Amino acid sequence: MSLSLIGIIFVQAYFINDAYQNEKARFKFNVKSALSYVSNAIEQKELDRYFERFQELDSEKKKDSAEVSRLFIYQRNNSTKDMLIYKSDVLEENYKLSSSLFDIGLDSIDIKRIIGNSEMQVVDGSEFSDEDIGESPILKIVNSGVLKDAERNSFNKNFKAFAKTIPVHKRVSREEVADLLSTKFKQNGIDIDFEFAIYSRDLATKVYSEGFEKTQESTFSIPVFYDENNQSNYKLLVNFPKDGKFIFSTILGMVLLSIVFTSIIIIAYSSALFQLIRQRKISQIKTDFINNMTHEFKTPIATINLALDAIKNPKIINDNEKVLRYLRMIREENKRMHAQVENVLRISKLEKNELNISKDRVDLNDLVEDAVTHVELIVEDRKGYIKTHLNAQQTSVLANDTHFTNVIVNILDNAIKYSPESPKIDVFTENAGTNVILKIQDQGSGMSKAAAKRVFEKFYREHTGDIHNVKGHGLGLAYVKRIVDDHQGFVSVESEKGKGSIFTIKLPLIS
Repeated sequence: MSLSLIGIIFVQAYFINDAYQNEKARFKFNVKSALSYVSNAIEQKELDRYFERFQELDSEKKKDSAEVSRLFIYQRNNSTKDMLIYKSDVLEENYKLSSSLFDIGLDSIDIKRIIGNSEMQVVDGSEFSDEDIGESPILKIVNSGVLKDAERNSFNKNFKAFAKTIPVHKRVSREEVADLLSTKFKQNGIDIDFEFAIYSRDLATKVYSEGFEKTQESTFSIPVFYDENNQSNYKLLVNFPKDGKFIFSTILGMVLLSIVFTSIIIIAYSSALFQLIRQRKISQIKTDFINNMTHEFKTPIATINLALDAIKNPKIINDNEKVLRYLRMIREENKRMHAQVENVLRISKLEKNELNISKDRVDLNDLVEDAVTHVELIVEDRKGYIKTHLNAQQTSVLANDTHFTNVIVNILDNAIKYSPESPKIDVFTENAGTNVILKIQDQGSGMSKAAAKRVFEKFYREHTGDIHNVKGHGLGLAYVKRIVDDHQGFVSVESEKGKGSIFTIKLPLIS
C-alpha cells in the first residue's frame, strides 16, 4: 500500500512536470510567433511610411536615362484565321531624388524605376505576316500603365540599401516596439510584464526598455531590418522576468486538483495506517489487561483453594481458631476479586454514561482524611509515611462522596505501588480563586514524559507484558479521569523519572 501511494505521488509529479514542460514549449512558440510578427510589422511600417513620402516627392525626380524593352507574343488560330497579339513595353528609368527622404546627409540619391504598358488585341490574321508584325513601330509608352508591383519592389530594394545607414532609433521608436509587442503578446495569450531591446552586433542601441537585462535565461531574439541582401545586423531581444510564474499559473488548476486528490489519498492512507497501528496497540493492551487480570484473579483463587484444602484437613477442621482464620482469608480474597470485577464494570458503565452519580455538598478536606485512613496501614506496614497539609480554607464542593473518595484512594494506591522503597506521600489542599486544588505528591519511581501523557488512558500501564513487578490493570487512573471530568474538574500529572510524581486535581467551589 505504501508503494502504491509513493507510485501515485511520483505519477502525479511526472504528469505535472510534463504539463509544465508542454506549457513552457507552447509559451516559447507563442513568443517566437509574436516576435516574428512584430519583426515583420516594424519593417513593413517603416517601408509604408517612407513609400508614402517617396510618392509625395515623386515630382522632384530628375530622369538621367531610360531604356525600353519590348516583348511581343502572338498566336494564330488556323481555324478562324484570327491572330492574337500580346504586346508589353517596359521602361527602366534612372533618376535622382532628393535625399530628404532618408535624411542621410547626401545631396541626392540614385533611384531606378520600372514603368510599362501592355495591351492585347485580335486582328485578321490574313492581313498580317510575320514580317509585318516584326516591323510594327511602338509610338509611345503610356505612363498611365505603371506596373505597381514592380515599382514597389524596386523601391523596397533601393530603400533597404540606403536605410541600413540610418541609426536604428530613427527608424523605430521605443514606444512603437513596446506597443507592437504588448498587443501581439496579449493576442497570443501572454499577458505578463516583459523587457526588450534592439542590439546591433551584440551592442545595445538606444531602443530598449528600462528593465532589460541580456543575462536573463529566458531571452528570445529575432533579426529585424533586413537589408537588400536579406541580411540583418540588428536583433530584437525580449525577456520575461516572471515567465516561470506565468507558465506555472497556466497549470495551477491542475496542480491544485492533483494536490487535493493526492492529499485525500494520503489522508485516507494515513488514517488507515493510524487505525491499524492503534488497533495493534489496543490488541496489545487487551492482551496485557487479560494477562494482568488473570494474575490478579489467580492469586486470590489460589489462596481460596489453599484455605479450603486446609479446612478439609482433619487436624485443622477441629481447630476453630484456624478455621475462622482461613474463613476470613477466603472472605478477604473474595472481596478482592469482587472489587476487581466492580472496577471493570464501573469503568464500562462510565464509558456508556450508564453510571448514575448523585452529587451533594461535601468537604474536600474530609474526603482527603477519609481516603488517607484507607491506605495509612499499608504505608505504615512498609515503613513509610503519608502527611496531609490541608491549607484550603474554603473546601465545599459538589461531589459524590463515595466516588470521589475512591478517586483519592486510587491516586494514593498508585503512589504506594510505584514507590520501590518506603512510600513518602504528601497531600496538599489550597484555594485558587473560585477553585480548590488537591495535590498528591510522592517520591516514587516516577514516569517518563510519554507515559505521563497517556497515564489516564484506559488499560494503559507503563509496565507491559507478563511482568508483574507492579500489580494493576490500567483502570485506576482512567477511573480517576472519568470521575473528575464528571465533576467539572481537571486532573493532571507532573512526573520525572526517578524523582516521583505530583497529581493535581482542580474542582470548582460552591457557595
